[in-house]
Amino acid sequence: MTDSGSVQLLTIQLNKSCKRVFQFERFNSLCNGFVQVGRYSDLSNRTGAFELPKGSGRKWTVERDLNQLKECREDPTDGFEVIRIVGKNPFLWHDHWPVKDYAKVFECLVLVDEIAEEAEKVVYKIRELGSKARRKTDVLEKNETLKDSSSQLTPFVAVHMRIEKDWMIHCKKLEQRSNTSQICSSKEEIVERVGHIGGLGYHTVVYVAVADSLLEDPSILSGWKEGLLPFEKKKLGVWDIYKKYPYLIKSAIDYEVCLRADAFVGNSFSTFSNLIVLERTQRMIRMGVTRSCGVDVRWPSYAYNILGEAGGPQKWFTDMSGSSLQAISYGSNNISC
Repeated sequence: MTDSGSVQLLTIQLNKSCKRVFQFERFNSLCNGFVQVGRYSDLSNRTGAFELPKGSGRKWTVERDLNQLKECREDPTDGFEVIRIVGKNPFLWHDHWPVKDYAKVFECLVLVDEIAEEAEKVVYKIRELGSKARRKTDVLEKNETLKDSSSQLTPFVAVHMRIEKDWMIHCKKLEQRSNTSQICSSKEEIVERVGHIGGLGYHTVVYVAVADSLLEDPSILSGWKEGLLPFEKKKLGVWDIYKKYPYLIKSAIDYEVCLRADAFVGNSFSTFSNLIVLERTQRMIRMGVTRSCGVDVRWPSYAYNILGEAGGPQKWFTDMSGSSLQAISYGSNNISC
């Protein structure tokens, strides 16, 4: 790891799964001078590796981890092309990245054509169903909050619903440790709060992004506010697209679908939801929007685990001034809007 002016330059090895999702050369081109990814086959000396032991337990702090990383820029560590991280403690790299820098990395991630096309098929199917439903009633409601850039595109809402058993066990324990009740949300609470989002027009399609284990549970599509049309992968008719891929690729497709939604609703303690909101926030900032409180914006995001205005979910806008990825990686109920 070396410094290039005030910019941190890293060379990272991607695993095969990541290469199936993102364009390798495109990433290096867009992030040139900031972050670079490399192929293991490009290394000139793969025989020797420097073993980097990570500490364990409470004594291994963020500060100690950062000091260790800085030491790796010096001899003799810097002379190795391969660094093998060993030890029980996870690599705390995310605790050393300012949010703005991390967001820049995401701007360099471009999906490979195959995955981008699959996501486009899902989004097209969602909008098509919404258009058909509206044509049946000959009702074209004007919705300034969720208005798409093209009047021909029917807006939709994506909800990242975390209610699977392992998540509920995890979030209940997290609530106990954090002394808060704003992490877990039942299906009923999520459905109710989404129904109170202002400006949702009649026949708005709600794409429910859930784990595969919940696709056979019919209750996730019941109880929604009249006028909202909930769909998951199977009811939407796109399961054939998803089922041919491993978990990582399925998640990448869902991620892109949620990213393209006119409104997104997730859990502020979910890393998946946090990363989507980070990208959506970046998109709004590029349009000149620096906050979403009290104003109607394109691509709004909400956290259903926090009660907002009029019984709806809290508006969510990533705090780009954060000095680390603590809130994004581990979650927070102090979300900005």
